[in-house]
Amino acid sequence: MAGISSGRQESQGPRDRRGRRDRRERGLGEVSLERALSKLGLATRSAARLLILEGRVTVDGRLVAEPLAAVVPERVRIAIDGRETPRPAPLTVMLHKPRGIVTTRSDPRGRPTVYSCLAAPGGRPGELAGAHLVPAGRLDAATSGLLLLTNDTRLADWVTDPAHAVPRIYLVTVRGELTPERAARLTAGIEDAGERLAASAATVRKRSRRETHLVLELTEGKNREVRRLLAALGHEVTALKRVAFGGLELGDLPPGAWRVVAAAELRAAFPGAPVRD
Repeated sequence: MAGISSGRQESQGPRDRRGRRDRRERGLGEVSLERALSKLGLATRSAARLLILEGRVTVDGRLVAEPLAAVVPERVRIAIDGRETPRPAPLTVMLHKPRGIVTTRSDPRGRPTVYSCLAAPGGRPGELAGAHLVPAGRLDAATSGLLLLTNDTRLADWVTDPAHAVPRIYLVTVRGELTPERAARLTAGIEDAGERLAASAATVRKRSRRETHLVLELTEGKNREVRRLLAALGHEVTALKRVAFGGLELGDLPPGAWRVVAAAELRAAFPGAPVRD
């Protein structure tokens, strides 16, 4: 069946820390059925699993009782108790994430999340009503700047896949003086915790004995890569802001504000990406 693969197949292969299959083992935009229900805002993960195990969920008219069955939410018809859930129109938003905001739906420590920013005015009234957006990649709490959120899992997978080498550009401030000669080590690459880290470009903008300002370009989006790279050179990052992602630029969008990114703009920003109208 198009858009769905067996739960047995889903359960095999390496998984990340959250129990998800390695990206190389999944199809583009594939998620488990229980996660699809959660991403569509139909149920929490635990409630979705129970619904599926109770035999109350069908995919393209067929009963699926395996919570880990792999589906592409945008390409299948999902029904609960016979009621089909409408496929949402594709929606992608650019947010200027402020520092101190976490990239998660809820935080056990009570910190504000990116979704609290989306609840504030940004676009036309009701533009995000009922939209179940997920981040395409993440920015840590101490990092500000451009964050994409979308309801299109295939697009999110494509732009964050290291194979597509989508550039991310950051403005960075570090403690101490970093000379251009030492900054060249950022592009040469370092090993950290058994993982190779490297910037695709590094430019020192201004430096003094007290601090250095530079521009870094990365293409993989590894966890805390900028901070780890500079820590390896003995420099603590004191400010970090992402100002571009692919062909999208943050521009003058104020902190905490968001705007909808149209399909045509997404196609121009990410050539080859599976953008839906």
